[in-house]
Amino acid sequence: MTETLTGPYTLEREIKKSRFVANAAPVHTIEDANAFISTITAAEPDATHHCWAWQVGPHCRCHDAGEPSGTAGRPILQMITAQKLDLVAIVVTRWFGGVKLGAGGLVRAYGGTAAECLREAPKEELIERIRLSFHCPFSLLSLMQARMQDWTGTESAPPEFDSTGAQIVLTLPVEQQEMITHRIQDLTSGQTTVAVVEED
Repeated sequence: MTETLTGPYTLEREIKKSRFVANAAPVHTIEDANAFISTITAAEPDATHHCWAWQVGPHCRCHDAGEPSGTAGRPILQMITAQKLDLVAIVVTRWFGGVKLGAGGLVRAYGGTAAECLREAPKEELIERIRLSFHCPFSLLSLMQARMQDWTGTESAPPEFDSTGAQIVLTLPVEQQEMITHRIQDLTSGQTTVAVVEED
C-alpha cells in the first residue's frame, strides 16, 4: 500500500547544537516539488544547508546542498522509500551549531529527522485513479446523474452539451473501472461507448 501526506508537516530537532527542521508536503508534480523546495529555501536564507528529496511516481531526486556527498539527500530519499510514500517532497534545513557531526553523524541526523517527520505526518492511502468519458442522450441524462451520485469515490466534471445529449467525464478509482463501465452501458442499453481519457 502506497501512501502520501494529507498536508504539510514540520518537525524540529536539535543534534549536537545544530538545529534541524524538516518540512514535508504532498506534491502532485515535479514542478510542485521544486516550487515547495524553493519556498522553504527562500523562507530561511540564514540556514547553513537546505538538503532535500522528492518522489513523484517513478521519478525521484535528492540534493546534499553543500553537505558531504551522500550524507544528506540520499538518506532523506531513503526514508521516503522506506515508509512507502509517493507524491512527497521533504526539505531538512540545518543551522550549524559549531560541532561537526562527521559523515555517519550527518547521515543519522538528516535521515533520522526526515524519518521522524514523515512518520508523524498525517497520511492517506494513495488510490490510483482513472478518467472515463462517455456520451449520454438527453432522454437518460437525469437518470444517469441520479445514479452517479450513488457511485462512491466517483467525481463528475460539468457535462458538455451538444445537440443530442451530454459528454460526461468521470474520475474514479482504477479498481472500479469495470463495474462503472458496465453500469453506464446497462443504463444506456449499450447505446454509448465508454473511453479512458488519456492524461496530457
